[in-house]
Amino acid sequence: MSFLARVPALWGGDDTKVWHAMRFFVAPATLWLAPSYGYGVERIPETGGLLLAANHFSGIDHPLIGVFVPRPVYFMAKAELFEIPVFGELLDWTGTFPVRRGEVDRDALRTARTVMREGRILALHVEGTRQRLGYPGPLQLGGLSLAILDDVPVVPCAVDTFRWSPTNRKRCAVVFGEPISLAGVGRGRGGSERAGEIVGAEIVRLWRLAIGAVRDGFPPVLPDGALRAGPTPPGWRPTRDPAAVV
Repeated sequence: MSFLARVPALWGGDDTKVWHAMRFFVAPATLWLAPSYGYGVERIPETGGLLLAANHFSGIDHPLIGVFVPRPVYFMAKAELFEIPVFGELLDWTGTFPVRRGEVDRDALRTARTVMREGRILALHVEGTRQRLGYPGPLQLGGLSLAILDDVPVVPCAVDTFRWSPTNRKRCAVVFGEPISLAGVGRGRGGSERAGEIVGAEIVRLWRLAIGAVRDGFPPVLPDGALRAGPTPPGWRPTRDPAAVV
């Protein structure tokens, strides 16, 4: 067993501890690479399992979303990332887990359902891959079907990170929507398609707000009432009081 594989024993295998510890270092680096604010953080439920359904443009999306969510986030990420030395170990420490793309990965699906059933946040880039044209693309319905099966809410999330790169450290924004219940859409293909229409439309709406937030210099409140927030430290609790905007 490698040294890196032994490291989790230092925190007793409790990935919530390492999540908050890594955020202390990752948040400043992420916001240096992508000067950003989050909006609508107060909409994220404080407890309970949920699916965080986000669009995907760039490599900064994972850490940028994690910076603003006040609870640990468990990402499903492509299996190839776990083959990268050191980086793959770091992903594993945070509870991120692999999915084999291009096939039905039953292990990944079981892990995803376990995360939500245990009252944690599962984050998925619901388009399945990065979008190269600058706007959100069609949704893959597998993740939404899991939310339907386990009756957990979906929190839509939009990032404006298109054309971000380490050499183009542009300003970005993350906007979270209100939780969406999919209890009434039904199961099966028809229910998943209806869920895709609902969630996809909301992601597009939030993405337009994210673009406007960057364009307007990060106003304290967006037109739909979402409040601006900085990185969320351990113990932080959301507020809907505009006077408390940071």
